[in-house]
Amino acid sequence: MLTDVFLQEVQERGKYDTIHEADRAARVVLALLGAHLVGGERTELAARLPETYALLLLNPLPAAEPLSPERFVRATAAWIDGATNETAKWDIGAVLSAVADAAGPDLVRRILMQLPLGYDMLFGRPTSL
Repeated sequence: MLTDVFLQEVQERGKYDTIHEADRAARVVLALLGAHLVGGERTELAARLPETYALLLLNPLPAAEPLSPERFVRATAAWIDGATNETAKWDIGAVLSAVADAAGPDLVRRILMQLPLGYDMLFGRPTSL
C-alpha cells in the first residue's frame, strides 16, 4: 500500500484537517500496537502497510505486559500532545480501521486473538461472543 493512500484513508476516517495529523496518529498507534503483536501476524501486517509504518510496527520495544483496550487508549493519549482519552479513541479508530481494511478479515481475526478482549472495538470490528 502506498503511503499517500494509507494516510488519506486515516485522514478521512479521522476527519483530520491535515495529513500531518493523520501521520501523527498513525505513528503513535502503530508503534503501540507493534509492542503487543508477535510472530507471523505482526510481520504479515507490516507487509500490508507502507514501509514507514511497517517499520514502526516491527521495531518497537516489546511491551512488558499486554495493555487492556482502556490502557491502550490512555497510552495513546499520553503520547499525543493535547490528547484526551476521547480524542485518543478517535485517533485509534481512524488508524486501526484503516489498518483492518488493509489487513483483511482473516489477518484481523488472528491479530485480535493475540490481544486482550475488547480490541475488536478499537479496530472497528466488533465481534459477538
